[in-house]
Amino acid sequence: MSSGATQRLQTLQRHVGSREGRGMEPGSSPLTTHVLDTASGLPAQGLYLCLSRLEDRGQQWTELKKSCTDHDGRCPGLLPPGQMKAGTYKLSFDTKGYWQKRGQESFYPYVEVVFTITNETHKFHVPLLLSQWSYTTYRGS
Repeated sequence: MSSGATQRLQTLQRHVGSREGRGMEPGSSPLTTHVLDTASGLPAQGLYLCLSRLEDRGQQWTELKKSCTDHDGRCPGLLPPGQMKAGTYKLSFDTKGYWQKRGQESFYPYVEVVFTITNETHKFHVPLLLSQWSYTTYRGS
């Protein structure tokens, strides 16, 4: 395996296996996301996203926070402690902008991950594995 491929593999293993930010320590966000660029094998740094909640009245999405992934592909403080309530949420990722900054095209101009929170005392982690032509998400821990 080339040294570049080895470095990417080690970086992915370190990030996927990282325990950082997983606990519900006082002051930690009850909702987190982590985006990995599977095409490069590195965290997706600089990916813009928006968190919204579906409100009962009128079934309208209310924007809660706009953010951008850090050098580790994470968004610290996505939802402040005490602000989570049961309901339907949406994370919208600007994948077109992310790939354009890298001089590449993308099949998906954005990715929207809609999920339901039924117990606001739990911690929720929503990872996104991303390439120009595909994406995968799941409920992490």
